[in-house]
Amino acid sequence: MKIGMQLDYSGGFKASAARVAEYERAGLDIAWVAEAYGFDGVSFMGYLAHATERVQIASGILPIYTRTPTLLAMTAAGVDAMSDGRCILGLGASGPQVIEGWHGVPYDAPLGRTREIIDICRLVWKREERVTYEGRYYRLPLPEGQGTGLGKPLKIIAHPVRPAIPIYVASLGPKNVAMTAEVADGWLPIFYIPEKAGEVWGDDLEAGFAKRSPELGPLEIAAGGMVAITDEPEPILDMGRGLAALYIGGMGARDRNFYNQLACRYGYEAEAKEIQDLYLDGKKAEAAAKVPREFLELSNLVGPEGWVRERLEAYREAGVTSLNIVPIDPNPTALIEKLKTWTT
Repeated sequence: MKIGMQLDYSGGFKASAARVAEYERAGLDIAWVAEAYGFDGVSFMGYLAHATERVQIASGILPIYTRTPTLLAMTAAGVDAMSDGRCILGLGASGPQVIEGWHGVPYDAPLGRTREIIDICRLVWKREERVTYEGRYYRLPLPEGQGTGLGKPLKIIAHPVRPAIPIYVASLGPKNVAMTAEVADGWLPIFYIPEKAGEVWGDDLEAGFAKRSPELGPLEIAAGGMVAITDEPEPILDMGRGLAALYIGGMGARDRNFYNQLACRYGYEAEAKEIQDLYLDGKKAEAAAKVPREFLELSNLVGPEGWVRERLEAYREAGVTSLNIVPIDPNPTALIEKLKTWTT
């Protein structure tokens, strides 16, 4: 099992890159770079390519609506070249608040667009012929009657380091997870509870696997949460309440919140409704207090050493191939070293 980490920018990008270089020496395998509506993620991925030697540099995630499919392909190929083949292209739909509010483009057809983007990226990287594509959402070149009519098929000028760069998709809903299992190299779920993952996503994954090309190999799964070895887990678990309440209660409209729907599928219907009602009423602290302790306990790895090792095995048995961690420890480097010995 690999060890991955979503990067923390609280000390600035350069300080974060220095920490990644230290964690790399301790055994960190994947550094996930987020992009929301702050600095772009790709600039930092390029900086990390220079600051590190071995760790894989992954976008976690690039929203699919913010770039054309060919630009996503060019971007991943560029990071892959700068890092000597260490790029992972993590894609996701983000949400309508960011896509329509910040980027000013319609939030439509996330599944269909993701599927077509993956197709086009792979065509670009193979560099076998000039790229043409007849999709429902993307057509290359633009068809007659659109634009100037002067577009022509092109092939990427540069030679990608690899003809196939791993593509991970952040997905939660049944159809999106099935699509991920069918066409992606990896899956990025959030709030992953190993014991309930099969019940919640098992049928969706199997539906996708039934259509999956053998050439793709097994689906990688990157999931995890806070990690802390402690005899007093309560204060650390409480640290996760605010984030859980934000997602379950406030990330999306009342009738269109994917994280709230996930909590319901886990069996927390009543709690999810109460958290959302309180959060949308501006009572954020009260909403956080309603996040079930069991939810926090099972979606993180916080407790005595024996408990953390048991949780790690639960993730492994559920098919997780990369443990994504938020280390809560005075010495995160030492914690990563310990986890690496347990996962090797």
